[in-house]
Amino acid sequence: MRAWLEGVEARRGLDRLTAQSRQLVLASYVVLIALMAYRGMAIEADGNRFGPLIAFVLPLVLFLPSLLTRRPRGHAWLAFVSLLYFAQGVMVATLPGQGLRGMLESVVSLALFTGCMGYARFRSRQMRRDA
Repeated sequence: MRAWLEGVEARRGLDRLTAQSRQLVLASYVVLIALMAYRGMAIEADGNRFGPLIAFVLPLVLFLPSLLTRRPRGHAWLAFVSLLYFAQGVMVATLPGQGLRGMLESVVSLALFTGCMGYARFRSRQMRRDA
C-alpha cells in the first residue's frame, strides 16, 4: 500500500494531491454538517429543540479551527470522528423509511474519512519536503 501511494504521489504530484484531498474534505465536511443539522432539527427531545442539534453538529464544529489552519493532525482526528458518523449512518439506514438518509450519511462520512486521511498524509509529507 505504501509503495502504491508513493507511486501515485510521484505520478500526480504532492501539491495536486494535497489540494484535491483538501477539496474533498471541505465539501464532505459541509455536507455532513448540513445533514446533521437537518437531522438535529427534525428531532425534538422533550421540548428541547436545540439539544439534538448541538449533539449532532458540535463534534464536527470542534474541528473547524484545525480545518481552517490546515493542520494534518487535526484532519487525522477528524477522520476518526467521521467513522462514528459512518457507524451511525449504517445504523440509521436499517430503520424503516430512513434508508436513503442513512446511506447518504454513510457515504458522506466515508468521503470525509478518505479525504481527511489523504490530506493528513499528503500535507505532512509536503511540510517535510518544504522544511
